[in-house]
Amino acid sequence: MIGDKQQSGGDGTSLEKQEAHKDFHHPYTPYDIQETFMRTVYGVLQEGKVGILESPTGTGKSLSLLCGSLTWLRDHKGQVFEDGLNWGQEESDEPDWIIEQAKARKRRELLRNREDLEARLTKIRAKEKSQRERYFKGEQRHKKRRKEPASTAEKDEEQFLLDDYESDGGMPAKNGSNGEGFSTVTMELMEKVGMTRSTLAEEETEVEDDIKIFFCSRTHSQLSQFIGELRRVKFPPAILDASAENMTETEDLRHLTLGSRKNLCINPVVNKLHSLTAINERCAELQQSGTVQEHKCVFLPNKENQPLVNDFRDHALASILDIEDMGALGKEMGICPYYASRSAIKPAEIVTLPYPLLLQKSAREALGISLKGHLVIIDEAHNLMDAIASIHGVEVSLAQLKRSRAQLGIYLQKFGKKLKGKNRVYVAQLVRIIDSLSGYLESRLSISKADGIIDNKELLSGKGVDQINLYKLLSYLQESKLARKVEGYAVHATTLAAQATTKATSGKLESTSPVLHQIASLISALTHRSKEGRLFYAKDSSSKDPDSISLKFLLLDPSSHFQEIVSEARAVILAGGTMSPMADYTCHLFPYLAPTSITTLSCGHVIPKSHLVAWNVSTGPSKGGFEFTYKNRGNGEMLDELGRALLNICTIVPDGVVVFFPSYVFLETMIARWSIQKDGRSIYQRLEGKKMLFRERKDAGVDDVLTEYANAIDANKGGLLLSVVGGKMSEGINFSDRLGRCVVIVGLPFPNIASAECKAKIEYIESSTLTRLRISDETLGKEEITRRAKEAGREFYENACMRAVNQSVGRAIRHREDYAAILMIDKRFAGEGIKGKLPGWIREGLVDGAGEKSFGQLMGTLNGFFRVKKG
Repeated sequence: MIGDKQQSGGDGTSLEKQEAHKDFHHPYTPYDIQETFMRTVYGVLQEGKVGILESPTGTGKSLSLLCGSLTWLRDHKGQVFEDGLNWGQEESDEPDWIIEQAKARKRRELLRNREDLEARLTKIRAKEKSQRERYFKGEQRHKKRRKEPASTAEKDEEQFLLDDYESDGGMPAKNGSNGEGFSTVTMELMEKVGMTRSTLAEEETEVEDDIKIFFCSRTHSQLSQFIGELRRVKFPPAILDASAENMTETEDLRHLTLGSRKNLCINPVVNKLHSLTAINERCAELQQSGTVQEHKCVFLPNKENQPLVNDFRDHALASILDIEDMGALGKEMGICPYYASRSAIKPAEIVTLPYPLLLQKSAREALGISLKGHLVIIDEAHNLMDAIASIHGVEVSLAQLKRSRAQLGIYLQKFGKKLKGKNRVYVAQLVRIIDSLSGYLESRLSISKADGIIDNKELLSGKGVDQINLYKLLSYLQESKLARKVEGYAVHATTLAAQATTKATSGKLESTSPVLHQIASLISALTHRSKEGRLFYAKDSSSKDPDSISLKFLLLDPSSHFQEIVSEARAVILAGGTMSPMADYTCHLFPYLAPTSITTLSCGHVIPKSHLVAWNVSTGPSKGGFEFTYKNRGNGEMLDELGRALLNICTIVPDGVVVFFPSYVFLETMIARWSIQKDGRSIYQRLEGKKMLFRERKDAGVDDVLTEYANAIDANKGGLLLSVVGGKMSEGINFSDRLGRCVVIVGLPFPNIASAECKAKIEYIESSTLTRLRISDETLGKEEITRRAKEAGREFYENACMRAVNQSVGRAIRHREDYAAILMIDKRFAGEGIKGKLPGWIREGLVDGAGEKSFGQLMGTLNGFFRVKKG
């Protein structure tokens, strides 16, 4: 069944009619919705638009994305090649045979570089399997393997002393970059590996930056699944050489996967560290000129081992490798895969990478990624705005501030008298800032409010903190490596003290992520424009620690950080299983784009209509109404009615039932109510009599619970799993087949509108809408503008709720043969505004007028549905 389709074509024709007979080289016979999805992807890329595409999990979304985008890429490259041959020939007066001869010569020239690369890759593919087998069997390699770096002995305390710092040339350039567009740290690293600006320019003339797809997803495990799909597809060559004797029908894809040092570092001295920050800093330290030669990283690419880098590049492109394969290849060849992989970016056709490496400008700079003219596809994009906010947000607790202050105290006791010049000045400034931040949080402990918005001036008042140049201090923290040295010495001193106490003779220093890095991130947040984000304090009421209060910076406007990606790329596609409601993306992520520049698509499911029953439940078996608002959370009769409803549902629905509650607090309240004994047995005990009962806990993992739940269903005992919307079970968990024959959503999980963060976000939406309407439409009156701004705030609030609901609903029905019932228990689900924010395939499965029907009618429908499915 096909869901809602909202498509815009730049020429006035629908994208559905475009490429109607196109062969997308799908490895199977595609369903109609997959054809529609691939045509839409092709159209978005062809027209250079932004696409927001929704296709439920289980509908082959990844394969459709691949086939649609790579078909366009090969077509485009072929067209560009032919256009290049014909350029300048249209107005020529030469005879046709001379023109054809010139074109043939030009074709040969253009094919030469491509043929050289393909020849190398073909040769590697032919030998790679046997080479790897010999390597993993431990046989002698032809090339002498590089030695492991020498292990470092216990370091002398002087290593923790700060180098002299006199670089104080005023405010650094924006984002810490120099005039050439790279950050200082990036330029230093490039120089260390022989990649100066001049060599980069030289490289750019030698290696053409082919138009490519940057495919991004949230985690490496999701990317690994995508790479598995990539191995299944075959495409014809982009450029056909009719004169070639061995012309093939397909041409292998040139794929590259990128990762962080944490994923790719092969230096045992570095990769044993636990945090990404520690690994990054240790890697940089091993490259510094002051580091003795035997302690430098021997795996780092340089001018001398450039042939090895080229060999790594060709091996990386010859096969479809995931992140683990890249690490193994680097170990096998004795070259750092993190740095060496950069040489494969330009010739690659598709590059896979996780969110942070694409969304952070500094990460793109460090990897040498340019998005100019390329294609960006972001999968699992339902949480893209949250991901951008998280990357640019920061939280520091009072406990962390106290810990960092104590570490600085220990450090200054040892090295204070040796600090000179700017070191002394900046360390003193940092101490004053930490004291000011701690003092502010301590003053909030006595206030009854759980959270609140912070005025920057109030936060940094007193002790002359407001006179500190934060830009210069941030530059100092970055260049001096103060955080690593302070933390390193604190751990060193603590370890020595412990050894002295226990009379231990040896011990290893454990490195953790320095707290000062968190504080530096917070200082950086203080330099943001006020309209971009807000500062908050928040107390953790569930913690027994009296100091459980934190400072938070929340990014309010994700569009400004994503706009650079959109402006550079040729086209951008956001895809996901549950992108509805889509208004948030068009209004808050792309407010600067005209509606004609955005294509949206909401696909239906591949399942037949008979495989889904969707029902919004307004009343229970005793005809008690369901409206789980905040004020009704303690309504005992309504909670009991819900329990009775679940007892009836569990009687009829076979195998697994998954119930999602609005919050952990609500779930705990519910269980407490259901545990009350009435007539000898509680509702909780009666539910346990129907199915084995399991629950999600906020402070515990879910693996064991999921395993026990699956075992109970396999043993034909049935299972009832109590979970939370937005919790650990609501995303990334597959409740297919018997694991999820029914998904129940209890209430509407609206964000806490009384929280400071929610208030600030809604206020920002309203104010930005006011500004936009005043500029874009002068005919609107003041009252109408105000009304629309308020409406935009309410819309955002509802959308946040329904996106969470849609994620939970998407846990069931994961393939074409699957079937399930989806029950939404709350009379508010009957509202057109709420129903309109459900995915298209759920709306189509909704029973007409379900909200007006009795609970008995629901039971009758469920009974008939599952009786037919059992056969």
